Amino acid sequence: MSGTSEGPASAADLDRSAVTGGDVDLAARTGPPTYRSVFTAAPLAMAVVDAEGMVVSANDTLGALLGTDPAALAGRAAADLVDLASDAGTWHAYREVLRGRQPRLRCTRRLKRADGHSLWVQVTVAPLAGETPGLLLSVSDISARRELQARLRHLQMHDPVTRLPNRALFFERLTAALEAETYENGGTGRVGLCYLDLDGFKAVNDTLGHRVGDRLLAAVAERLTRCAEEAAGPRGGVPLVARLGGDEFALLVEDSTGTEQLADLAGSVLAALQEPFEISGRRLSVTASAGVVERHTAGTTPTALMQAADTTLYWAKADGRARWTLFDPERNATRMTRQALAATLRPAIDRGEFALEYQPLVGMDDGRVRGVEALIRWNHPQFGVLAPNRFIALAEEDGSIVPLGRWILRTACRQARRWQLDHPGEPPIFVSVNVAVRQVWDSDLVADVAATLEETGLAPRLLQLELTESAVMGSAGRPLQVLKALSDMGVRIAIDDFGTGYSNLAYLSRLPVSVLKLDGAFVRGFQYAGTPEAAADDAGEGVANPADEVIVEAMVQLAHRLGLTVTAECVETSDQASRLRRIGCDTGQGWLYSRPVAPDRISALLGSSGTPGIQAAGKP
Repeated sequence: MSGTSEGPASAADLDRSAVTGGDVDLAARTGPPTYRSVFTAAPLAMAVVDAEGMVVSANDTLGALLGTDPAALAGRAAADLVDLASDAGTWHAYREVLRGRQPRLRCTRRLKRADGHSLWVQVTVAPLAGETPGLLLSVSDISARRELQARLRHLQMHDPVTRLPNRALFFERLTAALEAETYENGGTGRVGLCYLDLDGFKAVNDTLGHRVGDRLLAAVAERLTRCAEEAAGPRGGVPLVARLGGDEFALLVEDSTGTEQLADLAGSVLAALQEPFEISGRRLSVTASAGVVERHTAGTTPTALMQAADTTLYWAKADGRARWTLFDPERNATRMTRQALAATLRPAIDRGEFALEYQPLVGMDDGRVRGVEALIRWNHPQFGVLAPNRFIALAEEDGSIVPLGRWILRTACRQARRWQLDHPGEPPIFVSVNVAVRQVWDSDLVADVAATLEETGLAPRLLQLELTESAVMGSAGRPLQVLKALSDMGVRIAIDDFGTGYSNLAYLSRLPVSVLKLDGAFVRGFQYAGTPEAAADDAGEGVANPADEVIVEAMVQLAHRLGLTVTAECVETSDQASRLRRIGCDTGQGWLYSRPVAPDRISALLGSSGTPGIQAAGKP
């Protein structure tokens, strides 16, 4: 019998007793129940392990957990019983606990019982109390908890309507696919994404209700899943299909083989969705638009990939829907530049980054400069000098066209007045300023014009405002009232790019319009219709397209009958000018006469000796 002590017997004492068959009277030291009986009957599966990692004894609960006789566990390696050597990290930590260099090890393991049943357990290994060498191994069955966690995770990571992976799980998989270890272990090092949404799905919800809409989404999910299964890659990988929200879906291709694979997938997906759906007794037809991105995983982030996919989906929508579009770096660079311009447009007005150039409007009969058109340029600090087609549409979209338009109006009128004062002996020239439709709606254009004319001292007849044909034709309400008020003030109204829109000449009689500017496409039709050799044989006269000439002549005659003057744009050759002069066109504008130039060049032209005609400028 062991000697008595002030504290309880150690587990090592009990284990030595169990191994040698000695009779340790624990009751004398601990009182009933004995430590041994507690160890044996404890509901927690336990085993005592010696300093070499061998099981000294195991209780009945551990035997039942592992499906074996606890006595048969004695003498076996503890690491083998609970799979501690399956990964290097856990094995190292276990060895450190055995050597007394680490106080505890806790890990989760999946074990397989003798009967083949698998279970999840939490394993804890800690040193025995006191100075006795050895460890106490405890094992807890956490299978039920793991199963509950798995069910909760599935609910958390899957869409309840379609049962597809949701946005959270999609990004988890995408992030894992882009990790270096994924493609360093034999993968292709590429990833592909097909990002799509349904065209007009909102109309289904609005007209048939969300229940029908949800059933349609579930049916779409089934077809996408089938397409993904049929598109399994050469390595057997099936693309992940996920619902990202609303009517947006994504198919993630890990280890993609190139853009051709993604193109085939996108084509099959869109074709599958074109087949009608039978939903709640209704036959529904839907289409989808898709953005396709395929690239190297190295250097790619989930955010960058999704931004590219979202941009490409937008392109597919803008290009007409019911199609897929492949990401284009050049097109994206243009979009990024556009966004950069939009972000700096308003501050650029305050910084004075804009300037005006002027292109002469020349009388076709005498070559005299009758007026100039003010054309804005943006001296951008990063992109250089930008023509209006690069930023005017952006200004109209965000409303900055209103302050920018005021600046153009004031600057042009001030310059026209300066020319008039500098050349008192010459007939004053008018200045033509382009006006956007949004300026009519979002500002008091009449008040702005009146204030500018009063401030600069320019006569109203020397100001011409140009609006596009589509903006003027069919005008009613406020736009028509504004045009009439400006005309009553004495300001000339011109329709720009005439002939490309409604071309409703009868409607012109109801509008306060005084000038038509023929679109340059008609004038370009006056170019030679034959070969360059034929043009040379004709001694420079060339052969014009007779249809264009007939159309322009008809428009000129009708305009004159309505009391309107006609300006031809894009006049580039003397042959064009002579033909336009012959059919009665009043003024011309184009590179034959001059490119848009700085104000001082116009001053030089007006100050030239003799008649201030365009002959002094010549063709650039």
